[in-house]
Amino acid sequence: MSNERRGYLYGLTAYVMWGFFPIYFKLLRPSPPLEILAHRVIWSVTFVALVLTVMRNWKFLVRVLRTPRLLGGISAAALLIGVNWATYIYGVNSSRVVETALGYFITPLFVVLLGVTVQREHLRSWQWIAVGVGGLAVAILAVDYGRLPYIALALAASFGSYSLIKKRMSLPPAEGLFVESAVLALPALGYLSWLNLTGGAQFGHVSALHTVLMLFSGVATAVPLLLFAAAANRVPLVGLGILQYVAPILQLACGILIYHEPMPAARLAGFGLVWLALIIFTADGIRSARTGARTRSEAAAPEATAAPA
Repeated sequence: MSNERRGYLYGLTAYVMWGFFPIYFKLLRPSPPLEILAHRVIWSVTFVALVLTVMRNWKFLVRVLRTPRLLGGISAAALLIGVNWATYIYGVNSSRVVETALGYFITPLFVVLLGVTVQREHLRSWQWIAVGVGGLAVAILAVDYGRLPYIALALAASFGSYSLIKKRMSLPPAEGLFVESAVLALPALGYLSWLNLTGGAQFGHVSALHTVLMLFSGVATAVPLLLFAAAANRVPLVGLGILQYVAPILQLACGILIYHEPMPAARLAGFGLVWLALIIFTADGIRSARTGARTRSEAAAPEATAAPA
């Protein structure tokens, strides 16, 4: 198997795992979302610490602790990913799996908007059209829901902003996840301690399966992230861009086919516009990548011809 094909296998596995997260987090009830989040943080730190110990890779901590700006960026990223995780868990366990899927469908469009407003990037015409169609879709869905789809928007905003901060830092995935989870670990431990003292903790009091699944949440968090990192080093950016739609498609299928959440005509129309926006966005990205590759190839051709002389 070629290195690129192995990368696609890693990436597809990661996104399929993320796609079935609704089933996993539904199994963690009756624990409330904040208890699930706290355990996810604690067991993520534990699991990644074991991975880093096996890899004998703790030197990165020195660089983090000696760089206040990097530590501040990681703390901001930790807060955003904490909000993202909490929102997702709440959405799944309040029977809004379809809306959580919508959040990850519109995340690429939100990242484009961040590129314009924060990075001062210039969009191509078709990218503007995709963003406009996405905005229209959100408006239609707001009318259908009778409110803004705030869970979807919170997921897109938190993960999009998290991605922007991560892009500006240079920590590998395992190291980044460890520090981000470590930042959240102290408040998570405090909350779990309070929950146990007040008798509100469900962990260890529901069933053996529930306890094992809570303990496994760190592995469930870290493994797809590490697989994604392995894919990112082997798969072209365009390929990764297409793979990212696997997870929300599977999440949407879980919401409709497994949990029988409603999909009225207006909501279906809104999702249809989101998919149209993503098709436009992806097609423009593929066209731009091919044009760029052709331009680089043509520019390199004269140099290749002249090299033997």
